[in-house]
Amino acid sequence: MKVILKQDVAKVGKKGDLVEVSDGYGRNFLVGRGLGEEATPGKLREYQEFQKTQKARDDKRQKSAEEMKKKLGGKLVSVKVSAGEGGKLFGSVTSAQVAEALSAQFGAGIDKKDIKLDESIKQAGSYAFRIKLYPGVEAEMTLKVESE
Repeated sequence: MKVILKQDVAKVGKKGDLVEVSDGYGRNFLVGRGLGEEATPGKLREYQEFQKTQKARDDKRQKSAEEMKKKLGGKLVSVKVSAGEGGKLFGSVTSAQVAEALSAQFGAGIDKKDIKLDESIKQAGSYAFRIKLYPGVEAEMTLKVESE
């Protein structure tokens, strides 16, 4: 029996997947609990149209991520923070501060969760970091931490 999943189901598939399951499992568990719907010819046509639009949307997002990578890749981002003697910071530089600096300097709306700092930054200086723009597309940048 073919079933189109409405929700993620462990060890079966993710939402929107077309899966082949046994008749009893599909009818009694997946369809019975509202986790999926039987793949009738009409539903299969809808599923194929959905897949086409989803692929087009994903291709567009990946293309824009590639353009953003070209725009941001290798650039320098500066952050000014308060520091004590010897360049030691009061606290550390967070990914949220880096996201704010990216927004201010480049106008890029990057989420703080997508910024990957290799280490905790507690000293003034230059550090390499990555930004995840799309699955499989990352931009390498340099963070310059300056004391106020």
